[in-house]
Amino acid sequence: MNFIVSSRQILNHLQTVSRVISSKNTMAILDNFLFDLNDNKLTITASDVETTMVTTFDVDSASGSGVVALGAKRLIDTLKGFPEQPLTFNIDDKANKTVIVSENGKYEMPCVSGEDFPQVQSLQDGVCNVEITADALLQGVTKTLFAASVDEFRPVMTGIFIELVEGKAKFVATDAHKLVCYSRADAKFESDGSFILPPKPAGLLKNILPKDDSMVTMSFDKKNAVIKFNEYTLVCRLIEGNYPNYQAVIPTDAPRKLTVDRANLCDCLRRVEVFSNQANNLIKLSIMANQMVVSAQDIDFSVSASERVRCQYEGEDMEIGFKSSYLIEILSNLNCSEVVINLSNSDKAGTFIPLDKSTADEDVLMLLCPMQL
Repeated sequence: MNFIVSSRQILNHLQTVSRVISSKNTMAILDNFLFDLNDNKLTITASDVETTMVTTFDVDSASGSGVVALGAKRLIDTLKGFPEQPLTFNIDDKANKTVIVSENGKYEMPCVSGEDFPQVQSLQDGVCNVEITADALLQGVTKTLFAASVDEFRPVMTGIFIELVEGKAKFVATDAHKLVCYSRADAKFESDGSFILPPKPAGLLKNILPKDDSMVTMSFDKKNAVIKFNEYTLVCRLIEGNYPNYQAVIPTDAPRKLTVDRANLCDCLRRVEVFSNQANNLIKLSIMANQMVVSAQDIDFSVSASERVRCQYEGEDMEIGFKSSYLIEILSNLNCSEVVINLSNSDKAGTFIPLDKSTADEDVLMLLCPMQL
């Protein structure tokens, strides 16, 4: 089979799907791309068994058809060196040989039969479907993934819990110290459902989803999910198990309300945390009517720092401690000028809500558990 394609076009598609390929594959065939040529459409597949990414696009011209596997690293390294130009791929699957012809050169590499390449998982009974814009899905993944656990002994908490309920698509992640719940009211679905998206496909979506209003279709059953957007399809095996009841840990009564400039507080925390104890990164917030004192100290090295931050506060004066890195992470992932921090007392979690929304269709709530002072 033969086809002609733009060097930049095929490289862009290969680099996108190559993110799936693992450096420690258990099957040698998975170090390859699967090329499937049918008429003028080229389908390229990359997989690590658990996660598979497929892209389909039109080539300039083609003759013949077939399915072969080409070595991923050598192919990408070769294509990176080409300026924009048409490339001719001559693939002889019987001789297991591929020749790439450019304007000034010829490059020969082996290919193997694609028969041993794992089949893409198909959905079974009880399929749920949801349509959501690419930007909404990107926001849902980006604002929650950082809060997911990295503890392999609690696999259900390493992913993003996506729940379709009450007309909203909810994205939830927690590591038992911090929790993020991001909701979108503009998702379209006919039946309620939920699944846990593993961290690898979530990270892939974070890196490759376009920041536009193009539509993404997500379909899932009890074991797998299929996510389609533009010229790409992402298929992944889901994390099985019951996600913790995250709503039970969100405080319903928080009489103390603090409103503060998010960027100012974030900059202050970065300065003061340098003086915190390196073992626990404890930062203390002393909150009063119109100001908050952010302080830290490390007795072992005789260093300390404190800084005043202007704020609006409703409630009794209080002191509360947080891990500085977690608090900075929470504030950095909120897109707003001012943030509202709802508190009850020094040993109960605080919730962080943006005062101004990026869009009317979204709701964001972030929760952080305090540290003992």
